[in-house]
Amino acid sequence: MQKAPRKMTVPAFCEAAASGKKMTMLTAYDYLWAGILDEAGVDSILVGDSLAMVVQGKSTTLPVTLDHMIYHGEMVTRAVRRALVVVDMPFMSYQVSPKQAVRNAGRIIKETGADAVKLEGGSIQSETIRGIRRADIPVMAHIGMRPQAVRQLGGMGKVQRDEQQLLDDARAAEDAGAFGIILELIPEDIAGKITEALSIPTIGIGAGNRCSGQVLVGPDMLGLNPSFKPKFLKEFGQLRTHAASAVQQYIREVENTQFPGPEHSHS
Repeated sequence: MQKAPRKMTVPAFCEAAASGKKMTMLTAYDYLWAGILDEAGVDSILVGDSLAMVVQGKSTTLPVTLDHMIYHGEMVTRAVRRALVVVDMPFMSYQVSPKQAVRNAGRIIKETGADAVKLEGGSIQSETIRGIRRADIPVMAHIGMRPQAVRQLGGMGKVQRDEQQLLDDARAAEDAGAFGIILELIPEDIAGKITEALSIPTIGIGAGNRCSGQVLVGPDMLGLNPSFKPKFLKEFGQLRTHAASAVQQYIREVENTQFPGPEHSHS
């Protein structure tokens, strides 16, 4: 009998990062892709509110709801055997008050079976992070370019360069009890200083190679989204091209009565 893979817990994730292992995280939004990523060996799967853009076709992450996140989070966790599953708290699910945040974080954990939640913010969300941790819910923070703050920041894709503010945000998140922190669109030297200043893992996206690990949007790194080409993205596959080619072959074979053949038919 094949031995079941060891589940990546929050303590195991932190211990692995502390040992010097570079941690890997990718986003997934459904059962099929979560199973593929998990079987391939990724350390963590993020059910990102990026599903608003990647799955729903919206221009920002703002429209996605708590119910959407729970729906997609439950599909992902049902497929995962090993990876740490983190679910994003969507816009306005935690900003009103720490009490609101704890209630909604609790819903995510209870209804999806995820291992942790993630929210955007450092200093301004320190009391919220603290409140969620007091409820024994692991929470990951997110600083730098915060997609939910797109209106305040003046657009997506803005590199954040205020070193002191970023350091303050990172330290505030750690002090409040965050077990890890996403660093998005931050110059590599600043991200390196933040990583060195903290005892918790930093996971970078557009933050260079000095973080404890990296995260990318799964469909983007697989080459499924040809309209999204930021500087930080590397496409590790060209699945859109392969999928389109397969569909075109299917169309040709149906139109030419090559499919279904005798081997696909019942007598």
